[in-house]
Amino acid sequence: MFDVSPELAESGYAWEIADAPILHNALNIADIAHALDLLDAGAISRADTQTLLGGLLHLESLPSSEVNYDPSIGEMVTCREQFLINLVGPVAGSLRAGRTRREAVRTALRLVVRQQVLALTQDSCALIEAICARSIEHSHSLMPDYTYLQPAQASTFGHYLLSFADPVLRDANRLLSEHVHVNSSVSGSGGANGSVIIRDRMRAAHNLGFNKPIEHIRDAMWQTDPFLHVLFSATTLTLGQDRLAEDLEIFASREFSFLSLGNSSVRPSVLMPQKRNPYALSVIRGSTGILIGRLSGQLALSKAPSARSDTYIYAYGELPRSLALAGQVTRLLTSVVRDLVVHEAHMKSAIEGSNTEATDAAHLLMRSCGLDYLTAHRVVRVAVTHAAEGDRGISAEDITWALSEGGFDPEQVEADEFDEIFDPMTLIQSRKSIGGAAPDTVTAMAGSLLAAALDLRTRLGTEQNNSESAESHLLIRARELVQE
Repeated sequence: MFDVSPELAESGYAWEIADAPILHNALNIADIAHALDLLDAGAISRADTQTLLGGLLHLESLPSSEVNYDPSIGEMVTCREQFLINLVGPVAGSLRAGRTRREAVRTALRLVVRQQVLALTQDSCALIEAICARSIEHSHSLMPDYTYLQPAQASTFGHYLLSFADPVLRDANRLLSEHVHVNSSVSGSGGANGSVIIRDRMRAAHNLGFNKPIEHIRDAMWQTDPFLHVLFSATTLTLGQDRLAEDLEIFASREFSFLSLGNSSVRPSVLMPQKRNPYALSVIRGSTGILIGRLSGQLALSKAPSARSDTYIYAYGELPRSLALAGQVTRLLTSVVRDLVVHEAHMKSAIEGSNTEATDAAHLLMRSCGLDYLTAHRVVRVAVTHAAEGDRGISAEDITWALSEGGFDPEQVEADEFDEIFDPMTLIQSRKSIGGAAPDTVTAMAGSLLAAALDLRTRLGTEQNNSESAESHLLIRARELVQE
């Protein structure tokens, strides 16, 4: 063994050792699978395999804190090897046969990440379901929709909230599509050109529940894109949640009073008794910033020549931690959405005097007066300015006055037509096109999203069962061998 300088241990190996709690269990599975592969290949005897598996099963029963992961010894694989040598003797060195340390750790990384991808997709489905449920509940709850924080047109809280479900579904589908690549095996890669021992790479892959081996040995060892894509999707998933969180913080303010966060989502001020700080929303927003930084860091590390381990050394912990954080954020927002208290009266009153019917008024003038839209827009703009001088929202009288001022005949507009555009719910009910705000349309969209989430859950269950079954069978086979 090489002597490890304190400086190298502190700055290098300690970094890798810090990731041991994340990869420990997966390394146990990877090592047990490799020992069985060596037996199947005839590389070690049955007796040696039983001894080696006995040590590995003991290691598998221990938490990482009880294993001597010590940077003064080296990185994770070297520490584990020394632990096994102390436990079962020189046969522990057989784990080196036909496998580099990077193959061992990258197998473990894939075992961890494939499960995290499935878990994060499950969390995404739960968020979609929560958003859909509240959107259906509030499909008739009137509110102004805002652009640039300015009232734009009348809408409903259900239509507004549902706009955040489709982005979640898209990211969930991206995560699951990338799972195919993450759930591919590097086993049997050897050094750089394949292993002379583990020749049946398909069998080695299936033993660990991977769908297939990565075909090109060199690509198997050094590819980064599946992990970057997973991290990108996890980050964009939280970005969408950040947008909702920022909106909710505004809408929950006293100035808006559109809604209140549930008691489980707030933190009281230690000084001011009246304050209910939206702590959950701060966590979502801050965590999104952290994920953006981690994604940038991983992209920077990947900009390197091929076959450089630093690309991975700094990903073994950062990637799983990032995916875990994305899952925590998603579950937190799901809880926030479920517990929201919506103040429908405040939302509806915000429409009054906000001129959200101005666009429909211009459309009415096009139909009834034969004006082009630019001219109709200008007439309504004059009406809005006139109403603002009286510190009020526009009315039918303001539009009639503006038409006369512009030299147009106001008698061309029927009184009942004005009644329709000044009734917000009538306007909402008219938005029946695909994606519109009409309550029935919102309910139908939510139903489609719920069906898509259910389909995702079914596919996730299949993938989850495959990987869990493979890992369970490995442990069963190993225990049976040891007990012979």
